[in-house]
Formats: sequence, structure tokens, C-alpha cells
Amino acid sequence: MRKHLGILMVVVLLSSLCVALVLIPDGAWAATKKEINASVDVALNRFATDIKGADEFLKAAKGTLVMPRVKQAGLIIGGKYGNGALRVDGKSVGYYNMAAASAGLQIGAQESNIILCFMDEAVLKKFRASKGWQVGVDGTVALVTIGAGGSVDTTKLKEPIVGFVFGQAGLMAGITLEGLKFTKTNPK
Repeated sequence: MRKHLGILMVVVLLSSLCVALVLIPDGAWAATKKEINASVDVALNRFATDIKGADEFLKAAKGTLVMPRVKQAGLIIGGKYGNGALRVDGKSVGYYNMAAASAGLQIGAQESNIILCFMDEAVLKKFRASKGWQVGVDGTVALVTIGAGGSVDTTKLKEPIVGFVFGQAGLMAGITLEGLKFTKTNPK
């Protein structure tokens, strides 16, 4: 019995460490507007380069929330964290951070890019007016999983919010956007 309790304590300790590491981004909690915009540009360029039809899809969106270099790690308990910008007509109109915690069968760590395309003006307006917006509570996101060389068929994506996760580096099974919470920030 004591042996099982010791193993459980080690798992909980390692899980907590994984969550702490993922929630502390490279060097600081908040990046500057300049750093965020540069990362967003890189993510959008990669999206357009890697995914056929991405440019047309982005042009059709009323607004695009780009969360580049999102960090995710987990060992039973997991977490995600990232900073990004909301772009409307190609310009950053707001800055957001994103965080989520989860529990369950999970192990690993990865970095990826997340893009949420708001295809409906009313849904975009509701997102912009919120102080904290959570996937699955405040809105549903249709997740499109596409690998390198894949393509986007804009005629098949009629949902109000469409999400893409791409550019995964690392090993983590079970990509989901459920539970992600986006909060407005005011970086320098």
C-alpha cells in the first residue's frame, strides 16, 4: 500500500512540474506587442505555406485569432499556454493569452500554432466584447486537423468558428481545443 502511495505522489509531483513548465513561457509571462506580432506573422506565413487554400480561407474570415508557439505538456495532469493577437483586415486589433488545464490519460509535451477563424461577424463581436472567452462554454469551435501538404476546402467549412492546430513539434496525443480560455491582455 505504501509503495502505491509513493508512486502516486511521484506521478502527482511530476504532473505538477509539467503543468508549471508549460505555463511559464520562454523567459516571461507576457511578450511585447512587437514580439507577439512577429510570432503571429511567422505562424500565418507557415499556415499559408503549409496548407493549400489557407490564404483564401483567411480572407473569408471576419477575424482571425492567432496563437503561435502554444506550449502543451502533461503527465496525467496537463496544461497549455500561449500569447497571440486577433487580426481583423490584416491588422492586430487585440492581444490575448490562452490557458487551459486538463486531467486524464495524457503524457508528453509539444509546441504548436492555433488559429481560430471567426466566420460570422456577430460571433466575432461577442468574442471581442468578452473579458474571458472559453471554448465549449462561450462558443463552439469546429476543429480542422490538417497535416503538412493538406488543403482547406472553404466550401465545406460553414461553422461560425473554425480552428486549426498545425506545426506540432514534440509528442502529445489527443489534440483538443475544448476548455481553452482566452483573456484580453495589454502588452507593452
